[in-house]
Amino acid sequence: MPYVVIGPAQPLVPITFRYASESDPGPHPIPPLVPIEGGGIRPSRGKGDAHVLLVQAETCLLWEIFAARSWKRGALWQGGSGAAFDLTSNALRPDGWTSADAAGLPILPGLVRYDEVLAGAIMHAVRFTAPATQRAYVWPARHYASASTDPNLPPMGIRVRLRASFDISSFSPRNRIILTALQRYGMMLADNGAAWFLSGAPDRRWDNEELRELRRVRGSDFEVVNVASLILDPDSGATRP
Repeated sequence: MPYVVIGPAQPLVPITFRYASESDPGPHPIPPLVPIEGGGIRPSRGKGDAHVLLVQAETCLLWEIFAARSWKRGALWQGGSGAAFDLTSNALRPDGWTSADAAGLPILPGLVRYDEVLAGAIMHAVRFTAPATQRAYVWPARHYASASTDPNLPPMGIRVRLRASFDISSFSPRNRIILTALQRYGMMLADNGAAWFLSGAPDRRWDNEELRELRRVRGSDFEVVNVASLILDPDSGATRP
């Protein structure tokens, strides 16, 4: 899932949202040439969820758009939903609100980036998807995207962790870094999609054949983590030590 780093002087452009009541209104600082998930650089629209992710390093502000499309050479934009996050704050979305992700969480912090693998450690939970979810959500998620009340389906926001007993020694060095993060921090259910699908940022240095080695990991190799004891405030992502 691509993202772009923008400067503090990036001009704001108008944008409207289909789910305006749960979106942060425009204008947003969208560059004329911006990567859209599933569509390359600034097509009229991307394929699939067509996310646009924008982060401003100087201010630690993040803008994320779902189902993004543009007109007039990127001067006008429309999205399904969109959210702005202050990455210096632990505040969550209003309860019941979506974001650019079904669970109402930010997307960018949960992506696996090649630079993290190159540095030798991924120090955060990873975003993942499931094909069927429950009409429910657990902290820190704020929103569901299902009509099913089946208790055997996972709620949005659930955190799972690769079992400590899972032997990662036979995996490649780069994949061991990813698997170590899944053992330490786990991964959080953020949207409907492919089963156990981990999300990462595109990079030409990834070796897709090597990444397919991760398919050896099965759902039964994970355990669900009860995070209730970590909650300081249900409206905050801050945690107890």
